[in-house]
Amino acid sequence: MTKKILLFCDPGIDDSLAIMYTMLNPDIELVGIVTSYGNVTKEQATANAAYLVQLAGRNDIPIIPGASQPVQQEDVTFYPEIHGDGIGPIHPPSNMQYQTYPFDMIRYIIEKYRDELIIVDTGRSTTLAMAFILFPDHLKMVASLYVMGGAFFVPGNVTALAEANFYGDPTSSNYILKFAHNLTITPLNATQFAILTPDIVDAISKNKKNIYAFMIAPVFEYYYEFYKKSVPGISGAPIHDLLTIMVINHPTIVDYIYYDANVVEGGEAKGMSYIDYRPTSKTGKTRIAIQLHYEAFIDEFSRIMLPK
Repeated sequence: MTKKILLFCDPGIDDSLAIMYTMLNPDIELVGIVTSYGNVTKEQATANAAYLVQLAGRNDIPIIPGASQPVQQEDVTFYPEIHGDGIGPIHPPSNMQYQTYPFDMIRYIIEKYRDELIIVDTGRSTTLAMAFILFPDHLKMVASLYVMGGAFFVPGNVTALAEANFYGDPTSSNYILKFAHNLTITPLNATQFAILTPDIVDAISKNKKNIYAFMIAPVFEYYYEFYKKSVPGISGAPIHDLLTIMVINHPTIVDYIYYDANVVEGGEAKGMSYIDYRPTSKTGKTRIAIQLHYEAFIDEFSRIMLPK
């Protein structure tokens, strides 16, 4: 059965690749995109999402702008050195026309699909937390939630301890971790190994049946340049958000542990995710990906992105 997904995101190169994979995947129906600040501004994220769905001829997918800053009211840092304007060097046409929908559209989408709906959040946690606060009874209707965030007993990517999504708004991240049901987290433990290499990108860029082929190489090269500097010797670039979408239909691509997770909200450890891993502690209900099976990941990515 086709999985119906409502995607919260902040495109972002890895968000953009996740959207491409989703749009091309016959086993996934993208029923809405909720955009927010994070890798880029909310406005840029919204334009990027609209551009990617328009390229696929899917103007029917609602684009819903969300939060523009975290609840802490702190200055927001964007990452042009990593993501450019969100799709690397690719820019949506300046004259592009697209429609956006009010935030209440989230409630309508949940009412329409109810327990068929899966919510995925690959961006900062603010907007999804807002949805939980505004529509608590509706969020209970959805089948499950998937969140890209955190780093458990491994280094962070925005600080030594913290992953970017949980660091960006740890208060909202904690809110989601507390109230979300059937929750799966894909942290850096698994996503940092979801690496695309130049040979795969070259094959996709030559595939005439992939509507996104023209942008794959320049987007990857922009992203890879950053990772070659920050992770010397890396063979490609990790596409964190892509893995979060992929495990919905292919859960065995990663191994899991089950614990209740928390996020440090302030101080030097701000954004650090942790679980009580002591021998006498109880396991929890949250499914946390801890190890990637790389060949299975690449096989699935190639299956979708290299149509025959």
